[in-house]
Amino acid sequence: MTEVVNPFEMAQKQFDHVADMLDLDEEVRAYLRYPKKEFHVRIPVRMDNGELKIFDGFRVQHNDALGPNKGGLRFNQHETFDTVRALSMWMTWKCAVANIPLGGGKGGVVVDPTTLSVHEKERLLRNYCRLLWKDFGPRTDIPAPDMGTNAQMMCWFMDEYSQLSGQYTPGVVTGKPVGAGGSLGRNQATGFGVVVCIREAMKKLNLASKGMTASIQGFGNVAQFTAINFIEKLQGIVKCVSCWDRIDKTSYTFYKADGIDPHFLMEITDQYGMIDKKQASEKGYEVLSGDAWLSMDVDVLVPAALEGQITKDNVDKISSQVKIIAEAANGPTTTDADEIIKQKGYFIIPDFLCNAGGVTCSYFESVQNDANFYWSEEEVNGKLDEKMSVAFNSVYEMAKERKVYMRDAAYMVSIQRVVTAMKLRGWV
Repeated sequence: MTEVVNPFEMAQKQFDHVADMLDLDEEVRAYLRYPKKEFHVRIPVRMDNGELKIFDGFRVQHNDALGPNKGGLRFNQHETFDTVRALSMWMTWKCAVANIPLGGGKGGVVVDPTTLSVHEKERLLRNYCRLLWKDFGPRTDIPAPDMGTNAQMMCWFMDEYSQLSGQYTPGVVTGKPVGAGGSLGRNQATGFGVVVCIREAMKKLNLASKGMTASIQGFGNVAQFTAINFIEKLQGIVKCVSCWDRIDKTSYTFYKADGIDPHFLMEITDQYGMIDKKQASEKGYEVLSGDAWLSMDVDVLVPAALEGQITKDNVDKISSQVKIIAEAANGPTTTDADEIIKQKGYFIIPDFLCNAGGVTCSYFESVQNDANFYWSEEEVNGKLDEKMSVAFNSVYEMAKERKVYMRDAAYMVSIQRVVTAMKLRGWV
């Protein structure tokens, strides 16, 4: 029987475990185990055929001790309040571990975006903004693109908010298109940051990156740019990627023994991350089962899709050849599976450290919006490389000093920074 995972319970268990290690006060625990604010809205949308449909939408603001809430906005048919709660909590830790002055937030709308026309998406996004706009803002809560949303949709959100507030406010969202307040380098930032973390881990493990192999779950934005940067920056080989096939309602793994070409695969991938099986097969790709990525004999395993993908039911499929598990997705490993990974001695780069490149670059975008002065891509990438390297090494040094698992060390760094801010502000 497949393990059923509640992501919020998983996030709380991870927090509770480290809270015990840090001997946190009960009042501090009570504050941080749950979000500070939660919103559930019902969004009416007039569809193209004239029918009125109602969609459920969520926004959760976990903690803003370090700064305004920050986190993506998803359009996902399987979205739940608990998923959004968990992701908002992880965003708090992610911003803290990256040492940027932002807190944790997350949003979601329960909808399959592939069933909507462009105009229906715009109306749904703008109506979501209208219901909650007073609780968003550059100094309050700043959304960004996430699963099922994109830069154009952030531009619509920014435009709607600006009209409602009566002033042009580009900083209300990040991940906007370049030319409309967006930052150069933002599109590849999360994947770029994942590869910086892998590079730093290889240094600590005395591994030469050239010729190292990787298996990646997913082929959305994060997986695509992780693959590109792993090949181009580290001179590694990506053996496979996977994707969800919305037509067959299942997932597939696309494998090539001598390494995939991410640029080619991107050419035959639609806007929702589905790779064309026929065109891939014609170019010599083997189309395997959706879980084949997990059992590949590679050096680096990169879950870059959804939460709860590595469980106690499948964790034993991970090859003994794997040296690094780089969690590019949010919460891809359940707590039970995590214990097994820890016992087996795999080196793990925990999610909210590994994928912090996106929110770090979003912070850069906010800074540029405030200054009304924009940086070159080289400058953005240089600052991002430095931030991610420092973040990785702060966690690694904590793990070494306290003799703890990397995930625990990342939580220690993050929680201590948040609690310090809460105490200085007189909250606890």
